[in-house]
Amino acid sequence: MSTENSQGERIAKRMARAGLCSRREAERWIEAGRVSVNGKLLETPAFTVTPEDKIAVDGKDIPEVERPRLWRYHKPPGLVTSHKDEKGRDTVFDKLPEDLPRVISVGRLDLNSEGLLLLTNDGELARKLELPTTGWKRKYRVRVHGHPNEADMARLVKGLTIEGIRYGAIEGTIDSTKGANSWLTISLREGKNREIRKVLEHLGYQVTRLIRISYGPMALGDLPASAVEEVRSKILRDQMGVEKFEEEQAGLDKGQRPPRGKRGDRSKKTPVVNSPSAKSGKRPTLKAKPATRRKS
Repeated sequence: MSTENSQGERIAKRMARAGLCSRREAERWIEAGRVSVNGKLLETPAFTVTPEDKIAVDGKDIPEVERPRLWRYHKPPGLVTSHKDEKGRDTVFDKLPEDLPRVISVGRLDLNSEGLLLLTNDGELARKLELPTTGWKRKYRVRVHGHPNEADMARLVKGLTIEGIRYGAIEGTIDSTKGANSWLTISLREGKNREIRKVLEHLGYQVTRLIRISYGPMALGDLPASAVEEVRSKILRDQMGVEKFEEEQAGLDKGQRPPRGKRGDRSKKTPVVNSPSAKSGKRPTLKAKPATRRKS
């Protein structure tokens, strides 16, 4: 165990790769005295570990590193994108299938927003996909009360400053207007907290429904509400630069996987994430009307 071991990695990164938390959260856990290495309590996150080191959080050994995996999840409204909620509200993670390993979200969708949420077992992959430098466009279908015009869309492209916070360029198109409401398609590359709601309300339009329909090359498509579907490893390698995972480097030979909660039958083939509409470049088939069925 050495802080100068060039073959090791920072402990926060190791914890994130195990799917426990983000790097930042790992650093907070270490500062709170919750993390030990080889039985010795760690005092600083500026520490390098090797695969041979034994890391524990709250006295429990952390899981072995699994291959990076990614899932598409159709988040319904009314769920908090958090592992715990101080107000006792239902969270996304409360509603996931029991056979899913522990996962974290790539970014967030607020309580009343719905649509595509990416989930992963690898905190480093989540961090990579969230970075603005990755350049992935996030696209939304948005219903507002009122009738925006092209001048409003032009203001979004130029960016806005609201209460001292600068919001960058946002692409917007007006899709339809019916009665008192309008449907828009909004695209951005760096989403600040409740950004779409704030900039549209600044222009005088209240958002009444917000649906994320794509995140980079990942599309919501016809994935039903509350459904989860794993993204193929080939797509992770081709679209996200995830290196092919060698099972032996983490001791994960065939038939030997670390226990991480309840697991179901994994023998079924993983569905293909790219729908025909995504391949053709057409917008995913999501109707601009309230859903008629939704799980409670």
